[in-house]
Amino acid sequence: MASSIIRGRHVVCRVDPAGRPVIVDDGAVFQRDGRIVEIGPFADISRKHEADPTIGSGDDVVLPGLVNSHHHLGITPFQHGVPDLPLELWLAARIGMRDVDPYLDTLYSAFEMIASGVTTVQHLHGRGPPPLARMHASAKAVIRAYEAIGMRASYSYGIRDQNRLVYGDDDAFAASLPPVLGDRFRAWLREQIIPVDDCIALFETLHAEYRSSERIRIQLAPVNLQWCSDQTLARIRDLAERHDVPIHMHLLETPYQKDYAAQRTGGIGAVVHLDRLGMLGPRLTLGHAVWVTENEIGRLAETGTCVCHNCSSNIRLQSGKAPIDALLAAGVPVAIGIDEAGINDDRDMIQEMRLVASAHRMPGHSRTGPGAAETLRMATEYGARTTPFGAHIGTLEPGRAADMAVVPMRAFAEPYLDESVPIVDAVLQRTRRGGVSTVIVAGEVVYDHGRFTRVDRDAVLAELSAALRQPLSDAERARRETSASLMPHVRKFYEGYGPVS
Repeated sequence: MASSIIRGRHVVCRVDPAGRPVIVDDGAVFQRDGRIVEIGPFADISRKHEADPTIGSGDDVVLPGLVNSHHHLGITPFQHGVPDLPLELWLAARIGMRDVDPYLDTLYSAFEMIASGVTTVQHLHGRGPPPLARMHASAKAVIRAYEAIGMRASYSYGIRDQNRLVYGDDDAFAASLPPVLGDRFRAWLREQIIPVDDCIALFETLHAEYRSSERIRIQLAPVNLQWCSDQTLARIRDLAERHDVPIHMHLLETPYQKDYAAQRTGGIGAVVHLDRLGMLGPRLTLGHAVWVTENEIGRLAETGTCVCHNCSSNIRLQSGKAPIDALLAAGVPVAIGIDEAGINDDRDMIQEMRLVASAHRMPGHSRTGPGAAETLRMATEYGARTTPFGAHIGTLEPGRAADMAVVPMRAFAEPYLDESVPIVDAVLQRTRRGGVSTVIVAGEVVYDHGRFTRVDRDAVLAELSAALRQPLSDAERARRETSASLMPHVRKFYEGYGPVS
């Protein structure tokens, strides 16, 4: 049986209901076959248990593995030449992105996530083209990348059946365009139209294929209210109940989405509408939820619905400031997702946590915004709730998965750190990129002092770089021209769309 002892000057096990970190000083975790057996003082653990290696030292901090609860792709839109724009315009600009091998693309972002302490990711896949066989191959390539690197992943293929560019009917928008551009838009549209039956077939195939996997789970992802009909949402609800899997759905990311929801629902709003469809509850996570109202927050709390906060994305795409204080105060579990990329256009989870803890502080002398411990809980325990792994991950406790990140004290304490500084605050505020030394998933070291133990990072990045140095294909060049031509018409659509509240 494979076993190990993971040692730290401080072992941060979890955050208690009162918001206090539960820490074992000069502690250790003993794991066997990927499951935590016991946590306690290092002297006691090392005396009671014989382990293969001892990982870490008395100069390290051991954290629960971090959970990135909302992720899409590797090469970022900015790297593709897409500038930060308001979401609706940004979506139009993304049409011009290049084709990238999904296996290499996924590994690229996985390298960055793991190096910052992420052990589990919610991957929301949206670029696998039809037909079904190609969608399945693309999905398998993404999943194969996570399997190769050893990361824990929950995979979802985004489902949509309407309004594929603007928040209005596809055919009506095409008809509003100049004839030549309308034809080009319809050609692009044909690549985006995927029968819901095919999406459901893909889910059921993948769910069966990975049913017994330790590190891969499959869940459902209706993309957003404006992109899904009520009929499709009802089918996804029933499918999730039948297979007992979670649902992750973008919602109310921008004020335009809020106005769309008001128009579609006769003024009752997106959250109440989803409630009437029977979708709210612990099974559902709402990505972004920037524009939820006080009453809607109350309903999310009553039903146990989760929210995933994507702070960097909300800032970069001018979506607004999510009411995180109100959500947490109401008892809504709020996870953290890096989305496309963080504020530095990478996937540094500790930096994203630091941004979350800072961005929601308000003027005045009263303390507002989540503190360091609450932010850690968002990135661990609450993140775990948004995935099919649930209570199997997210904290360090006997019986749970041995998923951990090890941070050397020197990463944040040199040249000086006053002993009065709480350890979780210190890790969050001062750990920079490269500060995580070791990452463990299911008891296995997958990252060790800059080296990925399963995959040759340099070789992968060299292959990815070589592929992207090739000239644009005819299809890529056509998409870029279509994207640029569509932009003024997309702007015009939203100019007359309705009041932005």
